[in-house]
Amino acid sequence: MENDNYRILIVDDESDVLEFLSYNLKMEGFQVATANDGREGIQQALKFNPHLIILDVMMPRMDGIETCSEIKQMPELSNVLILFLTARGEDYSQIAGFEAGADDYVTKPVKPKVLVSRIKALLRRYTEEVPDEGRQDFRDFSIDRERYVVIKGKKEIVLPKKEFQLLLLLTSKPDKVFSRDEIFAQVWGNDVVVGDRTIDVHIRKIREKLDTHAIRTVKGVGYKFEG
Repeated sequence: MENDNYRILIVDDESDVLEFLSYNLKMEGFQVATANDGREGIQQALKFNPHLIILDVMMPRMDGIETCSEIKQMPELSNVLILFLTARGEDYSQIAGFEAGADDYVTKPVKPKVLVSRIKALLRRYTEEVPDEGRQDFRDFSIDRERYVVIKGKKEIVLPKKEFQLLLLLTSKPDKVFSRDEIFAQVWGNDVVVGDRTIDVHIRKIREKLDTHAIRTVKGVGYKFEG
């Protein structure tokens, strides 16, 4: 899929940042739309149907964390990729962003080459095939790989892409202990740098959404799924 087939929405309250990022992404061939705050960003997202949203954390009216949370609750936008912009050293923003459903983050000031590299790494998910199509049943739930949903009882649960991919990895080999490095490489890719707590946040959210105790923490090593 060529870059000109991808739509990117940039949401930031600083006009110079919007102009700078918009220019550089258009030069790379992406289709770009912009918004000045979270509320406008949601309205634009519904119209523009972006593959990825670059979302500033600190904004008036509606900040990036709240915006991300609201977007992820909308069925028509629940699978959009979210890339957060955070000020350097704002670890709390990164953690809050992942808890809200973000896929990655970059720190300001943004270097165009770094940003484009991270965006391309995220967008590769749209061209990657989901392995082992079909439905697989486990003790607490079932995974429908073709429809990208988890079924528990009569309820269908839609997980953000990273959470779904992490669940797929753990359930691919029940009782195997996946190290943290292995999880990072398989789910996030070696070319994407994420915070140390990223896996923990995603695991906690999966446990809460599926209300399952099947995912176990192996202290000092990683995680495993007891199927």
